[in-house]
Amino acid sequence: MARDQIIVGIDVGTTKVCTLIADVTGDVPEILGVGIAPSQGIRKGVVVDAQAAVEAMDASLRRAEQQSGFKALSAFVGIAGAHILSTNSHAVVAVRHPDRAISLEDVARVIDGARVIQLPPDQEIIHVLPQHFVVDGMNGIKDPIGMVGRRLEIEANVVTGALTSIHNIMRCVEAIDVELDALVLQPLAAGRAVLSDEEQDFGAMVIDLGGGTTDAAVFSEGTLIHSCTVPVGGSQISNDLAFGLRVSFPAAEELKIRHGSTIAQARGEGQAVPVSSYDWDAGQQVEQRVVAEIIDARLAETFEMVQVHMQRAGLGEGYPAGVVLTGGTALIPGATALAAEVFGVPARLGVPHRLGGLADTIRGPAYAATVGLLDWGREQLVASSHPQGKSGISRVGAALKAWLRNFLA
Repeated sequence: MARDQIIVGIDVGTTKVCTLIADVTGDVPEILGVGIAPSQGIRKGVVVDAQAAVEAMDASLRRAEQQSGFKALSAFVGIAGAHILSTNSHAVVAVRHPDRAISLEDVARVIDGARVIQLPPDQEIIHVLPQHFVVDGMNGIKDPIGMVGRRLEIEANVVTGALTSIHNIMRCVEAIDVELDALVLQPLAAGRAVLSDEEQDFGAMVIDLGGGTTDAAVFSEGTLIHSCTVPVGGSQISNDLAFGLRVSFPAAEELKIRHGSTIAQARGEGQAVPVSSYDWDAGQQVEQRVVAEIIDARLAETFEMVQVHMQRAGLGEGYPAGVVLTGGTALIPGATALAAEVFGVPARLGVPHRLGGLADTIRGPAYAATVGLLDWGREQLVASSHPQGKSGISRVGAALKAWLRNFLA
């Protein structure tokens, strides 16, 4: 298989680093290698110990390389954290062509115009994501190439991040001898992996319940329109259990994984579950319903924090197609029902779809963001393989969709 059809995705989380190597020659990505390693040096999506983070990323990458038989030369890398901000931008340009036909160059210029926003000195642009175009006052246009007009406008979502956090991630990637293809917002990638085209068009929200943070992204009319991060994740649930039940953190983590649930899925009164044998926890038992009450309270608070943020952004009713949960914490029994209750819309678990090869290894919500990185990279290849030029609208149509959706800073 051709080397240029191999894509590498690296998702750096608080609890694990996952690397996927895939062949994207066919209709669906063929997973060739999976590398999972415990995360180190990352807290709430931010590098706090560069050497530890590099070691974790390197271990994950080498395992995927060994399984796939391919040496990774470059990778798409996920980024998240409370430092990520999302804002809307508008720009307008005059169409330059004498016959007023809108070209790819005009689209590139108007997107460049959308990048001109007031940024704090410590922020840097990660994505400029077109929502729709306006041609001479005609709104809601997705593909303006070849249309005739004098004035081209754009409404776009601009995703930014802290300069220090971005550069620290980039330096870690360089340290494992891999070229950075692009940084990709993790909930954006997760949405690409688990949402149907209909959900993305009608309006849906992906909530990625990670270990250190919860990242949410709202999609509408086929693209991301807003994202946010709240500094609460699965680790906070384990902390609550450790504090409330007076057990060690490792014991609390295992309680969450093995016996955790929301109140709606709790066992009957008086049914106890064992606490694993860590230090002073040996032989202890706790009531499962108490475990469920602690988890339910933290999960409900997390969902409410996301809901408040979306309401402030004017998107309180922006996801009629429902809420889709991804991330390892989404596996807690009852989490989807609790999300449906808080947001007042249908909720489901997000599982990556349309995969081949070693797909069963990663067919779960915890791997949605990593799989989405492959989909993002795949569209980059589509864009680069359809250069603009002599064959006109039909030639660039497929590439335009990929290029616009993947336009990076």
